[in-house]
Amino acid sequence: MERQLSHRAVASQKTYNGVALISKYPITDVVHNIPGFADDMARVITGTVNGVRVVGAYFPNGQAPDSDKFVYKMAWLTALHQWLKDELTRHDKLVLMGDFNITVDDRDVWDPVALAGTIHCTDEERTHFQQLIDLGMVDAFRMFEQADKSYSWWDYREFAFRRNRGLRIDHILVSNGLKPSVTACEIDKAPRKNERPSDHTPVVLTLSL
Repeated sequence: MERQLSHRAVASQKTYNGVALISKYPITDVVHNIPGFADDMARVITGTVNGVRVVGAYFPNGQAPDSDKFVYKMAWLTALHQWLKDELTRHDKLVLMGDFNITVDDRDVWDPVALAGTIHCTDEERTHFQQLIDLGMVDAFRMFEQADKSYSWWDYREFAFRRNRGLRIDHILVSNGLKPSVTACEIDKAPRKNERPSDHTPVVLTLSL
């Protein structure tokens, strides 16, 4: 008999932000947002599922490198790093996933020359991403050979999806302790072809636990 998706943990706010974990298995030790970081945005939901610590996050957009929202993004990323460093000491098997609003490198950008230094592509954002990797995390998507120009987000304007003018800003990072269990990671573009789709499409990680 197929197990139903009957367990969930949610952090949300009206109109703006929201994150959720939905699981076939019980979700325990749930934490909302980043402990110790004062924030009225619902951006992080964390729980333990079948022995894996799962962190679902909606990273701040940042708007523009010279904006107050970018300053907030930098502070948020610093707090996330500090907290995850502590989480990794307690949880050998950990996943950090979600809309990072950061490209890792030029392979994740449809036009890296034109978009160099713009939001999602700044050195500051990429440095923060690398600092998460340096904690002992791995970009699951890059564990496997992937097609060129593999993106997870496309603007609604100017037929960007049809022309594949996108960014890879949705990521799944796994701890080194979980890395041996990763069997696949791919971007599923099919939902982006729906009549009224999100501008993002799912990234799917497969684990053998």
